[in-house]
Amino acid sequence: MLGLARSGKAAAAALERRGVEVIGADRELGNDADPSLLDGAEVLVKSPGVPRDAPLVVGAERHGVPIWSEVELGFRLLQPRLVGVTGTNGKTTTAELLGVMLEAPVAGNVGRALTELDGEIDPGTLVVCELSSFQLEDVHELACEVAVLLNLEPDHLDRYASFDDYRAAKLRIFERAHTKVVPKGSGLEGVEFSADDSLPAEPRIRGAHNRENAAAATAAAHALGISEEQIAEALRSFPGVPHRLELVRELNGVRYVNDSKATNVAAALRALAAYEDEQVHLILGGSRKGEDFTPLAAAIGPNVRSVHLIGETADELAAAIPRGRRDGDLATALAAVDARPGDVVLLSPACASYDQFRDFEERGEEFRRLVQNLSA
Repeated sequence: MLGLARSGKAAAAALERRGVEVIGADRELGNDADPSLLDGAEVLVKSPGVPRDAPLVVGAERHGVPIWSEVELGFRLLQPRLVGVTGTNGKTTTAELLGVMLEAPVAGNVGRALTELDGEIDPGTLVVCELSSFQLEDVHELACEVAVLLNLEPDHLDRYASFDDYRAAKLRIFERAHTKVVPKGSGLEGVEFSADDSLPAEPRIRGAHNRENAAAATAAAHALGISEEQIAEALRSFPGVPHRLELVRELNGVRYVNDSKATNVAAALRALAAYEDEQVHLILGGSRKGEDFTPLAAAIGPNVRSVHLIGETADELAAAIPRGRRDGDLATALAAVDARPGDVVLLSPACASYDQFRDFEERGEEFRRLVQNLSA
């Protein structure tokens, strides 16, 4: 078991309950990993955060040891009816919305690992599973009853050699899938959806991108025979997911919105579009992912009253957005905002968070804490 965070621990526990001997290795072992850990190994289960060039992964490939992702193991052990959701942006929102529509558990990339459901569900149980490209790299028998692709835009170019490699990993969700749900105009074969689709009810969550997510979830639910009434109720009631255009607080007429999950340019563009008719103070920046910030700069319109740059990408962002102010960190950025009643202060970083935070969730929680501590 390579990688001993949440999914690795859950996978190890599921195997140990079946009497399987598990040897754990944390990914921090790096180049010091002992290759003898592979001696006698029948399979290497690797956590999604472990890259393909990690020494133990390379060693497993060299010695013919099968490499599985945690979701591959979970699929084999639990034998669920899987509804898979992937895409560059919107995976968690769509998966959670589908969970409400289907009244089914949600597992995978964010939240519970698939193997955490071991002992809680019977074979054949419908499960919604969010699937990242990192997880899909190492699937072999995993098959989705319904597989949903939301979108494909440049991301994780710090890990993949090219966009084509990233795209290829994402599209593995369709291998062995019974029904494919794809964006209209993508050129891919399957049931198409778009933000312009007629829905049983208008979604509660804000933004054209979330209407597109709702359309994808609706198409998947239709494929599974879910009633219009049940779909409509989910659309009307689902409040969204934390760290995705989450309204944290309204203070003195100013709304503070946490979109920390916007870890790439495409996600930040969606956030800007959601607030294009309002006055915005935008907080950008974080750790590098190898993206071009030019499209982001072009999308910052006159409604954006100020731009505040934080993290290790502040200089790169400033080169693309000359009017951006280098503030360094979230606390400084919030202190620098001169917002008026009716304005929106939007954290939508367009970058990963690993320069200053453990992950995007910790970044969003820090933003929430700072905002809650603001004085009237």
